Amino acid sequence: MKLFFVGVDISKKKLDICVRDAKTIIQECTFPNSQKPLLKSIKSLINRLNCNLNEVLFCGEYTGMYIYPLVQSCKILGLDLWIEDPTQIKYSFGVQRGKNDKVDASRISEYAFRYQDKAKMFALNDDDLNSLKLFLSERDLLLVDKIKYSAQLSDQENYMSGKDFKDKSKRIKQLVVEFNRLLNEIDSKIESIFEQNEKLSSQRDLLCSVDGVGKRIAYEMIALTYGFKRFQNHKQFCCYAGLAPFQYTSGSSIYSKKKVSQRANKKIKSLLHLAAISVIRYDGEMRSYYLRKKDEGKNGMLILNAIRAKIVARIFAVVTRNERFHKDYLNPSFISQARVLEIFKNL
Repeated sequence: MKLFFVGVDISKKKLDICVRDAKTIIQECTFPNSQKPLLKSIKSLINRLNCNLNEVLFCGEYTGMYIYPLVQSCKILGLDLWIEDPTQIKYSFGVQRGKNDKVDASRISEYAFRYQDKAKMFALNDDDLNSLKLFLSERDLLLVDKIKYSAQLSDQENYMSGKDFKDKSKRIKQLVVEFNRLLNEIDSKIESIFEQNEKLSSQRDLLCSVDGVGKRIAYEMIALTYGFKRFQNHKQFCCYAGLAPFQYTSGSSIYSKKKVSQRANKKIKSLLHLAAISVIRYDGEMRSYYLRKKDEGKNGMLILNAIRAKIVARIFAVVTRNERFHKDYLNPSFISQARVLEIFKNL
């Protein structure tokens, strides 16, 4: 049973702390967001509370890499840490006026107290998954810059003198060459992670057996799902990626068709969209599905979204079954008795 609830507002330089029990706020303070001094400060805080470690619940919002010192400190001390989605905390309090770090810490501690039964303890992934996420993030950053500079070579040639463009293109080409070198270096490091980690390598091979899924999507799926531990099934992931349609109705005056939410991971959604376009061009089953739905008058994007969801379902299926994807796979629970007899006759 938790007796103390510590709300932590996490920023780059500091952590604003608010400690409360079931009735009132006990203490408010500020700690540096650096691992060694933070560890010392948390130890001092626990001593002042004079309680057992399992009676304290730390709660903070996910703020990317800035949570690392807090996560490490709680791990070393054996403290329970709940890292929650900032949007979840924000909307749990209804209409709010005013905002600062101290107030945010107070609201987070209250949120931890009110919803302690829904708390999910946070822990960092293994080192390989953490490295994979960092490499993918850095790769995206470099790729964006490469595309930005490469566009200069084709977009501006006709709008400056030949001499100026020649000088400029020479410098930009040097940058592009360097970006390519760095991207290749990161790709090599990502490959080495999978070569050394048998489990991740197996998951990548299973995912790449699904039509439309290449290494790029496989890497992103493994990183986003924490090695397929973060989501229980493909339906949860479809909600996360913005592939699941929802209906919005109220009484008889407000009605809308089912549509996907804008709260989505746009990066993986875009990659899955490219995969869907690929399979309707070359894969017989998905192509026939797309053409059949088009003949029924369905919207093209609606059909593509359904295909994206089918690809996600296949991805989760191959990992769950630990079996490569087979186009001619038949689920026995959906085969009629007559079909079973026909299959055995042909054996």
